[in-house]
Amino acid sequence: MQLGDKLAEYVKNFSSYRTTMDFGDVVEILIIAVLLYYTLVWMKTTRAWVLLKGLVVILIFLLLAYFFRMTTILWMAQNVLSFAVTALIVVLQPELRKALEELGKKNIISSVLPFDSSHRMEEAFSEKTINEITKACVEMGKVKTGALIVIEQKVSLRDYERTGIDVDGIVTSQLLINIFEHNTPLHDGAVIVRGNRVASATCYLPLSDNLGLSKELGTRHRAGVGISEVTDSLTVIVSEETGKISAAYEGKLERNLDADTLRDRMHKILNNTGEEHKSRRIWKGRSREKK
Repeated sequence: MQLGDKLAEYVKNFSSYRTTMDFGDVVEILIIAVLLYYTLVWMKTTRAWVLLKGLVVILIFLLLAYFFRMTTILWMAQNVLSFAVTALIVVLQPELRKALEELGKKNIISSVLPFDSSHRMEEAFSEKTINEITKACVEMGKVKTGALIVIEQKVSLRDYERTGIDVDGIVTSQLLINIFEHNTPLHDGAVIVRGNRVASATCYLPLSDNLGLSKELGTRHRAGVGISEVTDSLTVIVSEETGKISAAYEGKLERNLDADTLRDRMHKILNNTGEEHKSRRIWKGRSREKK
């Protein structure tokens, strides 16, 4: 029996089921809907989201193959399907392990009924945090202190956070400068910033294989570009040799940034368009002209 015939038989049998619903059916539908919703929310912050979109494309292709009676393709799909589930489990093993760990740590009631909005507000990326990061990078650049600061966005960096040491402190320029100061326990590696807090330090990042990067760039810059290639994070790098500031995003490296350029770049990426920040600067400029 072909794959399409099995689907047609399932739809036919499903239509013959009883149409009346009782309280248990409603509860079952709600439970499935909640599980599906939280599964999609979890997948959107992992590599599984990209794989899901790929699976949707394959499913559409198989439906077209069934519609046009492409029996060879359907036969191949039917034989591949037997071990495809096992292959997906192997590919998504790190994400599945992380999801189970988070499920064990999470308070189920508070996550289903999120009455506490203060935690969400605390996770927001504020203007003060941008200014503190900018100030720290400028000060470290003056004395040629190397730094690597990774700012998390939608894609979780917890896998890389596990390679470092937990800090969990509010982002301030003094804290960042002290972390990257020479001969301190935390100066080697990257700092991961989540919201307005320094989540972890001394983290190891993947190095970029981009052959287009300048040969004069060292491991710190290649790590900054590497993490930006596999996640949507913004990475700020301060060169230990020259003291110049760079920013890596989506696999691209911008070099020789000054304080204003770095601040505007963070506003544009972390606050989507940064229109509020731009209008504030224009208003300040006009007020100065009036004075």
